[in-house]
Amino acid sequence: MTLPTDAPFPHRTARRRGARAGAGIAVVVLIAIAGLVALVVAAYLAVGLGVSVLAVGTLAALVPLAIVLLAVAWIDRWEPEPRWALWLAFLWGAAVSVAIALLVDLGVQLFAAAAAAGEPTGSQAMQAVVQAPLVEEIAKGLGVLLLYALARSHLDGPVDGLVYAATIAAGFAFTENILYFGAALIEGGADELGMTFVVRGLFSPFAHVLFTACIGIAVGIAARRGHGANVFGWFAAGLVCAIALHAFWNGSLAFADAFALYFTVQVPIFVGAVVLTVVLRREEQRVTRTRLAEYAAAGWFSRDEVDGLSTWAGRRAALGWARAQHPPRTDAVRRFIADATRLAFTRNAIATGRADVRRFEDEQDLLGAVSRDRAAISGAPGHG
Repeated sequence: MTLPTDAPFPHRTARRRGARAGAGIAVVVLIAIAGLVALVVAAYLAVGLGVSVLAVGTLAALVPLAIVLLAVAWIDRWEPEPRWALWLAFLWGAAVSVAIALLVDLGVQLFAAAAAAGEPTGSQAMQAVVQAPLVEEIAKGLGVLLLYALARSHLDGPVDGLVYAATIAAGFAFTENILYFGAALIEGGADELGMTFVVRGLFSPFAHVLFTACIGIAVGIAARRGHGANVFGWFAAGLVCAIALHAFWNGSLAFADAFALYFTVQVPIFVGAVVLTVVLRREEQRVTRTRLAEYAAAGWFSRDEVDGLSTWAGRRAALGWARAQHPPRTDAVRRFIADATRLAFTRNAIATGRADVRRFEDEQDLLGAVSRDRAAISGAPGHG
């Protein structure tokens, strides 16, 4: 596969512009719908808990949310995902997934009540071990699939899938924590709230992230291996893993010594997830260096630029230089790093035989963006 050696950047075709405009409209509509669902869920919580309890529960739920989102931001540093996609992921988790789970739960309760004709129904423990893992992971997983369909240019590997899945899970856990914290405050006052906060907010803020991460990583692997129906097989495998982990977690709380299992099983799983994340991030750095070196051989980058773009030390040095300029050129350098990184991953898709026409068009767009970024950094006329 040869690399482009000159700089012809043809205008996008009308079809391509139309497709992007259509996708943009779809994203706006979906975010608006998710926002409306969020308002409905908030109203439901306000009615069920009371406004004052809802406020206290929300404030408490912000703590584990901040912990998780900081971790997601750390994972997402090398090749940041677009803001619109992250917002859609969060709203899907915090609103749409929760609404699906609540509606299914209501339907199950109504069906069970009608079928039992006043007799006792299934235990809450069985609902936690069977119903919750199935419904919640399917609801969250659908959000991952939606983002795969809308953001294929960005969701092209397991780290990207992990970021989207973790963001969806963070949103779901945020709303769920509000409900649990509010219920604890109502039932047992400040003491019960404090205990629930320690267990859910400090000991296990990443529980939902670990479950849904299985789906995100699986979909990311499918994206890296190629498009098409293949993604549904990987999605199903990730979903099974997510449901199993979720059921095991809930089961340990319901039927076993949760404290002992937390340290003997859950902590090692969490440590393993951290190690896997570090390995995946290092693979991103390797791909960046390898593919940008190919562009350097074709004259698009210098060797120093490749070194600077493919290491954390090089990026920090570049940003430090940019901040020291008068005026600062930090934004231009950040754009250069982001565009070059996306270019490397686009090239990786092309070089490994996973590209369609859209990928080649993306490559041309990004080569043009890199050239403009470099001109802006150098202070060429017309840039600033």
